[in-house]
Amino acid sequence: MSDEPIELRMSNGRMAFGDVPEQIDELLQEAVKARDVPEACEALLWEAHRRGPRVLPVFYALYKFYFNRKKLGEAERVARIGLDAAALQGGFSADWSRLTSGSTDWTAAGPARFFLFTMKALAFIELRRHNRDKALAILAKMAEIDPADQVGYGTIAALARGLGNGTDGEGGVSDPPR
Repeated sequence: MSDEPIELRMSNGRMAFGDVPEQIDELLQEAVKARDVPEACEALLWEAHRRGPRVLPVFYALYKFYFNRKKLGEAERVARIGLDAAALQGGFSADWSRLTSGSTDWTAAGPARFFLFTMKALAFIELRRHNRDKALAILAKMAEIDPADQVGYGTIAALARGLGNGTDGEGGVSDPPR
């Protein structure tokens, strides 16, 4: 498998980051253009965060940036900060282990959906770090709070289950699912 990230582009050649303020979107678009110069890309992403500290798609762009560069510790750190921000905006606990199907409307767009996507990302980060048991715990909670699998965590769960019966710290995965 290729190490190239999957990218979703709009017909005008811009990346789709969702409903974000124009000034933040411009910085995110500049970061995309600068992706071959990691230092510049990273600086633009953090500038977007500085200007829009509560804009959830910025967290997504940051953790994807770090994940794609195999900086998994940084990817995890940003994902967890993103979970905190989404929980604060959505009015539910940031501690995913305490959530229930009734904690919020998990079918709603916005903070709840972002939280689910970021939990999925966190599970995949744990798999890449060879922490299968941690990934499975996150995925089990996702199955509890989102049984309809709105964000596609089932693919990551199947991958985690397919890694065998190794203990925590064994059976990591090297390439993202396509």
